[in-house]
Amino acid sequence: MIHLNVCRLRRTLLAAFIATAVAAPVTEAARPAAVPAPIPATAAPPQAAIPAALVARYATVRGDIVAAERMAARHGHRWRAAMLRAMAAPERRFLSFDGRDGGRAVEVFGDLAAAERLAVLVPGGDTHVDKYGLLRGGALRLHQALGDRSAVIAWLGYHSPNTVSLAALTADRADEGASALRAFVRELTALKPVARISLVCHSYGSVVCGRAAPGLDVADIVLIGSPGVTADDVGALRTPAAVWAGKGSRDWVAHVPHIRLRLPFAAFGFGADPVSANFGARVFAAGGGGHSDYFAAGSPSLVNIARIVCGRLPAEARRGL
Repeated sequence: MIHLNVCRLRRTLLAAFIATAVAAPVTEAARPAAVPAPIPATAAPPQAAIPAALVARYATVRGDIVAAERMAARHGHRWRAAMLRAMAAPERRFLSFDGRDGGRAVEVFGDLAAAERLAVLVPGGDTHVDKYGLLRGGALRLHQALGDRSAVIAWLGYHSPNTVSLAALTADRADEGASALRAFVRELTALKPVARISLVCHSYGSVVCGRAAPGLDVADIVLIGSPGVTADDVGALRTPAAVWAGKGSRDWVAHVPHIRLRLPFAAFGFGADPVSANFGARVFAAGGGGHSDYFAAGSPSLVNIARIVCGRLPAEARRGL
């Protein structure tokens, strides 16, 4: 079985090498990280979660987004400029924004000042300012499912890898993201010391959460569509949080080899499957959706994620996943 998994991983690596070699020359000119953006004026974390302070914060960060939109437009990046114009709408609420290197953004859905429950969405690969809509849509639907006294934070706080790339097969980007995620959770805990905080981690974002997990002060870590978290089991995460895992029956991630192959120059793969019995997570029913369907309106996965964030038990997954 181990030999079979190693062979599968080698085939995956070879496919990634080929896809990267073909795709890189074609997409280089349009890489999201190549779009210029100014240094944001808003650097320090927010100081208070009272309404007046948050309104001022959102307005200041909006200025950073507008500045980035104008620079993108001046350099002829019309798609990026259009995305940023939408993000700068007066009703949007961003705690931070940096348009450089593909973009970083932390957006709030709901009333952060009044919220008693907070869900932080950590996205997977191919998530950047130019493709922000999928993350935003999931955050909106989760907020609707949670109801009053809850807020959702879409945390695009790291440089996520392209899905078809060698970077998506290692934990290097996840380690960078984990450091930023730990810092953000500390800031959020200082802002909302009595709120219940849950991390909802999708795809490669679950690798980020796994690397950030040790000692992280959150109630739940929810892994969805996870290729693994570089840990053999829940105990290896060294977290006091409840660890949950769900996988849709049509999610292609089920075909990813669950092995961690250490080579002299890098470690490839992410280890054990979080929905496997040996991993020890609390497995919940995620329905029949695919890799991008976990936040589909009315889906079992969305309903169960909302229940977890609210501190309630979800429906259990059927055995045999």
